[in-house]
Amino acid sequence: MKYLEARLSQPDAMLHPMQRFIRESEAVRYEELQAWNVDDREPTLEYELFYVAGERGPYEDALETVDSVRWFDLTPVDDRSFYCYICQETREADVRWRQAFAALDLLVVPPIVYDSTAAFSMTVVGTGENLRAMLEDLPEAIDVTVRTIGEYDRRHAPLVGDLTDRQLEAVTAAVEVGYFEVPREGGVDDVAEALDCASSTAARLLQKAQARVMQQLVQRYGRGRPTRDSADCPRR
Repeated sequence: MKYLEARLSQPDAMLHPMQRFIRESEAVRYEELQAWNVDDREPTLEYELFYVAGERGPYEDALETVDSVRWFDLTPVDDRSFYCYICQETREADVRWRQAFAALDLLVVPPIVYDSTAAFSMTVVGTGENLRAMLEDLPEAIDVTVRTIGEYDRRHAPLVGDLTDRQLEAVTAAVEVGYFEVPREGGVDDVAEALDCASSTAARLLQKAQARVMQQLVQRYGRGRPTRDSADCPRR
């Protein structure tokens, strides 16, 4: 079973009104489509759950103007993020998109992640042949960047999805030698020995891996400016 992780950016004409809002405003920094379902009783209706990092007021105002939205419910997480549970009518453009995936026996693994430009990243699972066919059949107007492709392993998603195999090997070795223990039980030299490489190479792999994971963590789960924990970092 193969998978690919890709970033797709659509032209303005193809955007859902809320995607256009995200692209044109500064109210949303990040959005996740975490779950969705189509109503079997009324196939033209769909239900979706979003996590949104951004300003709730402007987002709600934008939702009120979307004709396809039947109803929605916003639940605050804090003053910088919230959940959006929404019922809306399925657009014809979305029907065509989904049928293309179904025809190829492909499965989209949530979440689908939208950035502040309304470009979205997603993981798709299927055979290698069907994944290639999907990429070839996407409209030319959609800008596609394939980030990773390989054998699917959910244990490595979503935070480490952007790591190379070698970076993941370095992190695994670091855990095994106690590099991340407090206090530290093993150093970069121990990681290098486990990887059979130079210490400078091991250090570079760990630095790049940690940078990628921390960026993903903050983007996906950050709640704004962190508060100081007096137990970990006492005030002077």
